[in-house]
Amino acid sequence: MTTNVLGLDLSMTATGIALPDGGTLTVATNAKHKDARLAVIRDVVTLTLTGVDLVVMEEAPPGLKGPAIKAIHMVHGAVRVALLDMGVPYAVVNPSTLKVYATGKKGADKTAMAMAAYKRADLEFVDDNQCDAWWLRAMGLDQLGLAEVTVPQAQRAFLGSVDWPDVTGVRRVERREPGVLRSKLGALLDATPAGEPVKVSGGGA
Repeated sequence: MTTNVLGLDLSMTATGIALPDGGTLTVATNAKHKDARLAVIRDVVTLTLTGVDLVVMEEAPPGLKGPAIKAIHMVHGAVRVALLDMGVPYAVVNPSTLKVYATGKKGADKTAMAMAAYKRADLEFVDDNQCDAWWLRAMGLDQLGLAEVTVPQAQRAFLGSVDWPDVTGVRRVERREPGVLRSKLGALLDATPAGEPVKVSGGGA
């Protein structure tokens, strides 16, 4: 049986999602809609959980202050409750750990992360949110022995810094036919009133 991993770079303004098939999405929101964005981000993530065995998400970046740190924790809370309700295991990765796994450097910037993806997998992304989500998915697959990208062993060693959940016996969310996910995302957006606080853009594989 294929093991499916989802990567999440959570943000109140632009959440990056790496789908089990390797494709990527960004869920961009408008600040004027305030907390209504939480429900939309939760709903979009929930739609992507079809057939997923493991979700890998990035921890809140260090150094955030004021409204920014409050917002990211609100998003994490909304999404984690959805994952718990649906019985989907998840791992949380420190930003520095993600950077070292991808590039070998704790202080790697967005350009270095993108260049690493291009070097290792010949991939380019619409934005850094999708890039980070893709690397998070890559870490999860590597941890499960299903690596789709090869990084040096010194970088792989940082997989041991993550508290990985047990994915054996996970009851997957019901599968849908290929393409149904994207149509349902479209239906979600079409069904909302004008001014809905979300825009989904794709990229990656």
